Amino acid sequence: MADYTLSISTTTPYDETVAAVRHQLAEAGFGVLTEIDLRATLKAKLDVDVVPQVILGACRPQLAHQALETEPSIAALLPCNVVVRAVDEHTTVVEAFDPAMMTSFVAEPSDTLRTVSEDARARLGSALAALADTHDDTRTDAGGQH
Repeated sequence: MADYTLSISTTTPYDETVAAVRHQLAEAGFGVLTEIDLRATLKAKLDVDVVPQVILGACRPQLAHQALETEPSIAALLPCNVVVRAVDEHTTVVEAFDPAMMTSFVAEPSDTLRTVSEDARARLGSALAALADTHDDTRTDAGGQH
């Protein structure tokens, strides 16, 4: 896994994991603004088959607004993308872009932007931890290491 994501792996099937991710994002105060079914899109556009995977564009409006007020160009990094990807019939990976990384794209990030990114990271981390707690003991820490 990459250093720019928060990630867990679970032994819960894909469809169940997608539903659980939506629930945990809502519990953490995020709404899902966008959904991209990568499998369907790549099949339709390129006629290729890939494992089931979806990108959920999660947003907590209060945090997005604070970030945009302090750094308007941060909009290019919004919403927080959360990917749910089947590994096999019984294993699913959930990865989210680590919001703490957004400060690395800004030359001099403000305290507000740091606070927003830390809040979003904590909320996403809690959602992923809840998925790992309720579905499997296999965890990946916030830095992407097993």
